[in-house]
Amino acid sequence: MKARKFAKIIRDKIIEIETLSDVAEQSRSVVELDQQSVGRLSRQDALQQQAMALAQERNRKQELVLLKRALHRAESGDYGLCEECGEEIPEKRLEIDPATEICIKCRD
Repeated sequence: MKARKFAKIIRDKIIEIETLSDVAEQSRSVVELDQQSVGRLSRQDALQQQAMALAQERNRKQELVLLKRALHRAESGDYGLCEECGEEIPEKRLEIDPATEICIKCRD
């Protein structure tokens, strides 16, 4: 029952992240260095924004990997069990981070 509930939450989160990634694709595109249309400071700002967008995309990809692993665990019946000690992870912890693989005791 718990695995099914969290599988839906995880699927929704995956869709949300993939949608965000698609929307932000233009922010990651190559910055044109056209001297006529963009001044030097504007180019620097555009490059900085591009770097931030690329970093956000890397973070999204990492989160997707963790969420897809969690979804696999939910579908295989191993969801909610600590990867370190095998104890059940409290539901409140899973609500905060549905991709978590370890309990609080093993995390520390």
